[in-house]
Amino acid sequence: MELFAKKENILLPLARRAAPAGLGEFAGQRHLVGPDAPIRCALEAGRPFNAIFFGPPGCGKTALARVMAKGLGLEAVEISCVTTGVPVIRQTMEAARLRHEGGGKPTFFVLDEIHHLNRTQQDILLPYMESGAIALIGLTTENPFFYIHRAVLSRALVYEFNRLEDEDLDHILKNGLELCAKEGKDLRLDREAARYLVRFASGDARKLMNALEFLAGHGGKGAREGEFKRQDLERLLGLKQLTYDKKEDSHYDTASAFIKAMRGSDPDATVYWLAKMIAGGEDPRFVARRIVIAASEDVGNADPLALVVAQSAFHAVEVLGLPEGAIPLAQAAIYVASAPKSNASYLALGAAQEELRHGQSQEVPNCLKDANNDAKLGHGQDYLYAHDYPDHFVEQKYMENFKLFYRPTDLGAESAIRARLEKLWKRKYGS
Repeated sequence: MELFAKKENILLPLARRAAPAGLGEFAGQRHLVGPDAPIRCALEAGRPFNAIFFGPPGCGKTALARVMAKGLGLEAVEISCVTTGVPVIRQTMEAARLRHEGGGKPTFFVLDEIHHLNRTQQDILLPYMESGAIALIGLTTENPFFYIHRAVLSRALVYEFNRLEDEDLDHILKNGLELCAKEGKDLRLDREAARYLVRFASGDARKLMNALEFLAGHGGKGAREGEFKRQDLERLLGLKQLTYDKKEDSHYDTASAFIKAMRGSDPDATVYWLAKMIAGGEDPRFVARRIVIAASEDVGNADPLALVVAQSAFHAVEVLGLPEGAIPLAQAAIYVASAPKSNASYLALGAAQEELRHGQSQEVPNCLKDANNDAKLGHGQDYLYAHDYPDHFVEQKYMENFKLFYRPTDLGAESAIRARLEKLWKRKYGS
């Protein structure tokens, strides 16, 4: 636990020293703090409230919480749920309750990494949230609807923070450079180096400030002619880190983007998200399964070869592993993305399953029953063998009560399927 530190404390990291003192200095999250945005309106009204802030690291969750505490004029306490146990949290909140009952203002509580409290532990927050003794701001990088107790969510507003845009990081970088200069560390970056630093941060203001502080600590060493160039930053900062974790939301979000890019016929976006998953250490078999599913669900009979290509890629990955297995994955994903699309088979299956759940169960027509063992009962009687007829087709009842489930499209190979079915089954599909 720590009380909010003073901004001028030189011992604090640059990210903390350069933190915004008010909404006017806050960069990003315009949907929350812009004109008529909810948090700005709440601060202008002077009303404390309980909220959950969730979003990627370094997007301003903690910074905005501190701005809110200052704007509301409330005593503020920041607690990390990673390093602080439940007994201390309870003790601190109980002290806040006593102050409030004694006529004091509510205490502004910021619980960082609130998802580290299990659902039972989160229950200790409820009475303090309800009493008005605290204004709770829970910070998390995880989806709160997965990790936060429903009872807590019902007592709090939930706000999603977005990854910072490059223009937001440009503003933050400018402020950071100005602060470094005031502190006697004149750090110069040429335009290309500054752009590289912003891209290196990947929407994370904390990462940007940490990199800037690292460069400032060099005292200009490593810079060419006293000014850092892009080549200097590439050499000094190391590899750019990916915002990808197989166990967190980024896994599901990236996989979702990959699937939707294939469905949306964008091969370039498809291969980008594929590359990101592989670089993030994703199981290639997971990726291969997604391609197989897309080949059947989203392409279907518009290009039946898509499923063959996808299955071949799955087998290739199992044989090759990585890194070589990434090549057939890319080939298959690009093929599926570029193929004509039809979800007619997927919809047909869903319609048939819905009929089974809610419609009248149908018996197998007698002519279709197995005649091997029960021929004496008339099973298989009057069955018409299709190959004995012209075009290897004969109109016959294959279910007692006809239901149209499969509706082929006019796209790709499925257009030929549709034309044939319309020719054969005029009474079903029309002419």
